[in-house]
Amino acid sequence: MKKYKVCVYTICLNEEKFVDRWYNSMKEADEIYVLDTGSTDNTVNLLKERGVHVTVKKITPWRFDVARNESLALVPDDTDICVCTDLDEVFEKGWREELEKAWHENTTRLRYIYNWSLDEHNKPIVTFYYEKIHKRHGFKWVNPVHEILQYDKEEVYNVTDKIVLNHYPDRTKSRSSYLPLLEIAVKEDPNNDRNTHYLGREYMYYGRYNEAIDMLIKHLQLPKATWKDERCASMRFIARSYKELGRYEEAKMWLKKAIDEAPYLRDPYMEMALLYYRLNDFDQVIYYTNLALTIKNHEKSYINETFSWDETPYDLLSISYYNKEEYEAAKAFCEKAIAINQDDERLKKNLNIINKMINPTKNHEND
Repeated sequence: MKKYKVCVYTICLNEEKFVDRWYNSMKEADEIYVLDTGSTDNTVNLLKERGVHVTVKKITPWRFDVARNESLALVPDDTDICVCTDLDEVFEKGWREELEKAWHENTTRLRYIYNWSLDEHNKPIVTFYYEKIHKRHGFKWVNPVHEILQYDKEEVYNVTDKIVLNHYPDRTKSRSSYLPLLEIAVKEDPNNDRNTHYLGREYMYYGRYNEAIDMLIKHLQLPKATWKDERCASMRFIARSYKELGRYEEAKMWLKKAIDEAPYLRDPYMEMALLYYRLNDFDQVIYYTNLALTIKNHEKSYINETFSWDETPYDLLSISYYNKEEYEAAKAFCEKAIAINQDDERLKKNLNIINKMINPTKNHEND
């Protein structure tokens, strides 16, 4: 197995509480390079004490792609493999050895497992493939936010499931810059399908539902908007926006389009079930939730919804059967939901209520 020169690089701002954990994860690399963009805490000193190469430079006006390219420029030219991470991310041990096994002379980029969200027991909730490990030359970062790597020639990807990067985000950090940066991105490149989708989604998150609908419809009309999973997500977000506006028939129409677009995904069926749950139509909740549960393959994509794969389907079925006074079925599905999320007190209370309906004379306090 050939020995490669591997360098980690990143950007950071006021990350002192993550320095030790991040460094201990990344130190399998030969060298580590950090562009600090103006920390006012002890981040820079802590990194330097651990032998990290740190350069301080403020990026004005702020853009993630500019900052990433400045950090990449710090990496020596003789580096074989570049590994871009953030300080709130942690590799599982042994990643360096697995990287050298998976890398070949003609490889330009490596895809690996990224656990974007984990629960309090460190169990992955949202998982997909990441691709921020790349060769040194020919790459640049593009897009002011939700930045991606762009290569100047044809790419050769390798894939490994033996490298795992876990994400432990700082929930106190503001993401308020994302919306204006996305608006800049779409203005710079109106035909960029990915950024248009992201901007529509961001409008939805901000409760700007009419703007979200307009932007997401624009996304669907773009010639490059061909990835069915993302098209389905835009249709779901349009439906979700109509739902929040109280326009339920339009929401149903768009969810039917989403199902037709990507019938192999659970998400549009679950969105439809959640819509009918709001409308107290429990027969339809049961119908669409059961359709969702027939889909067993969980695509490794950032676009998947957590509620499609956690306890939510069984929770919806339990509540629906309870409202139909079918208590044994309600109990069975509530127990399945609890098996997935054993810490949910609401589910436990629901089970107690269901048991009282099944056997009113029994004391169920300890059920």
